[in-house]
Amino acid sequence: MSTSGNAGSDKAAEPTAVHPVDPALAEVKFLTVAEVAAVMRVSKMTVYRMVHGGEMPAVRVGRSFRVPEKAVHDYLRAAFIEAG
Repeated sequence: MSTSGNAGSDKAAEPTAVHPVDPALAEVKFLTVAEVAAVMRVSKMTVYRMVHGGEMPAVRVGRSFRVPEKAVHDYLRAAFIEAG
C-alpha cells in the first residue's frame, strides 16, 4: 500500500520538455516604460503614446509593456538632428 500522495501511481514524474532558446532572443535586454522614460528624459505617458502609436516597438507582458533596449537606441539615433 502506497502512503505517498500519488494515489497508487508507481510511475516517476516525467520531466518537462525544455525548448531551445533562440540565441538572438537570449541577448535581448528589455526595459520597462519607466526606464525608457528615464533614458529619454520624457514622461511615462509619452512612452505609452509612442508604444500605442507604433513609434516604439514593445512586448506586452501581462498588463505592462517591455521595450527592447535596442529599439530605444535606434529611435534616438533616427531622431537625432545635427544643429548647424
